Amino acid sequence: MSIGQFRIFFHPTKSRVVPPIATMAANLGRICGSKLLGTSGVVGFQQAKQLSTARAWTNGQKKLIASVGAVAGGLGALLFALESSVEASGTEVHPPAMPWSHRGIISSLDHQSIRRGYEVYKQVCSACHSMRYIAYRNLVGVSHTEAEAKAEAEEIMVRDGPDDTGNYYTRPGKLSDYFPSPYPNEEAARAANNGAYPPDLSYIVSARKGGEDYVFSLLTGYYDAPAGVVLRDGQYFNPYFPGGAISMSQVLYNEVIEYSDGTPPTTSQLAKDVATFLKWTSEPEHDDRKQLTIKAFGILAFLGVIAYYIKRHKWSTLKSRKIVFTPKDK
Repeated sequence: MSIGQFRIFFHPTKSRVVPPIATMAANLGRICGSKLLGTSGVVGFQQAKQLSTARAWTNGQKKLIASVGAVAGGLGALLFALESSVEASGTEVHPPAMPWSHRGIISSLDHQSIRRGYEVYKQVCSACHSMRYIAYRNLVGVSHTEAEAKAEAEEIMVRDGPDDTGNYYTRPGKLSDYFPSPYPNEEAARAANNGAYPPDLSYIVSARKGGEDYVFSLLTGYYDAPAGVVLRDGQYFNPYFPGGAISMSQVLYNEVIEYSDGTPPTTSQLAKDVATFLKWTSEPEHDDRKQLTIKAFGILAFLGVIAYYIKRHKWSTLKSRKIVFTPKDK
């Protein structure tokens, strides 16, 4: 039985390029060589069926994958329910979500607020809390110029050495120095705070659930203890702190410090600025990550347009082609 005749038509509006006759002849030769159009059509169908069966998943594999998916989904739902129940049974009040200016997908941190927050930390928080992982050089280009950061570092005295004679000495701070700790060791810190150890604030926003919302609510959430709540000496009531009893007294009040830029130092403004500053210390790459997101979306959009154009250009001929098989009479 002969192969027959092929007629190839192209759509007059979509197709612009007609394949040459040599290319069509080569394609026909390959088709004939592969015996796809030969008389043994049943054999070819059986081979294709066996190939598809070999590639297909067995029922046992499908059941195994479905079981694994169901178990994983059940564990995820159980963990979510347990976390929700623990949060609901806690004694602390959950901080409300604040409209921070850096919450947007491509929104950066308020660097003026970071500078003011550094002033709040320097004049208020540094009396008890350390920031051992933040150096003065980190301020350069973020909240201070290089000269301003050097001036800030030179205000502290650092114990250094030994020198050529083997003695230790004190020197003014440098940009490479880290923020000083208010206590020489943990025992001294506990002794000065009735046994409570003031945590390091370098990554406090990332270490607390609620982030900057928790910090802001904690600093502005001091109230008189309600009836039935007994506080020990040196403790204060704050509903946002786990248990409600906190050893840190309220430190932020109206006009407790003066901002260098003249911003009114209200309690909420002070808490907002220091929370923004601590957000930056916890995530110093925040703005770089947002900039990288913008670049990534721009590149993906450009590549998507190019891919769509190439697909339409390269496949227009193939999609508009029509092949008709008309067998000859025996």
